[in-house]
Amino acid sequence: MKQLIDFFPILLFFILYKFYLDLPDGLVLAVNAALPLMALTPGEAGDAIYLATFAAIVVTLAQVIVGMILVKRVEKMPLVTLALLIVFGGATIVLRDPLFIQWKPTVINWLFALVFAGSHVIGDRPLVQRMMGGALAIKEPRVWSQLNIAWVTFFVVAGIANLLVAPEIDPLGFQFSEDTWVDFKLFGLMGMTIAFVVAQAFYIARYVPGTDEETS
Repeated sequence: MKQLIDFFPILLFFILYKFYLDLPDGLVLAVNAALPLMALTPGEAGDAIYLATFAAIVVTLAQVIVGMILVKRVEKMPLVTLALLIVFGGATIVLRDPLFIQWKPTVINWLFALVFAGSHVIGDRPLVQRMMGGALAIKEPRVWSQLNIAWVTFFVVAGIANLLVAPEIDPLGFQFSEDTWVDFKLFGLMGMTIAFVVAQAFYIARYVPGTDEETS
């Protein structure tokens, strides 16, 4: 359930972007009336990114606030995600430039890569072990180290993939459209994550006591 809740801002971003032109003109004008900074134009496809970005910021902020009220605490990752979304999303809306929101997936992935990598030298255990060690009876430090490095690699690759698809960045000139980037943001990054987690599960199964694939 938590994963579905965390996934909601990305899904809402996708839906509002894709169906912006189908929104009633009155609704778009009502948003402008409440938030003049948005300056949306009904029927203008280029404005879809701004409404989608604003909605993602609001929903993510609401999730953090609700978490603070109900659970009395908020994990660091949602706070970091919210902060980056406010900074990059806010810059996109204020400056009317999609470049900033397109940088956000890369920045957050590379930031996570840096944190996971830093845990090798800060603290007595890699970060992945601190997160999963209570649920997995893996005793070999080497395995935890390899898993942590795998996560670092994944975050770096995911950040690079976003750069290559984002049309406002596109260092190699692939010339993908903004619409393609929005698709990639939902389906591409999610598909990469699922594939990585499945591969990780197969690797872990070799070292968990009591499994058929145990080798140690």
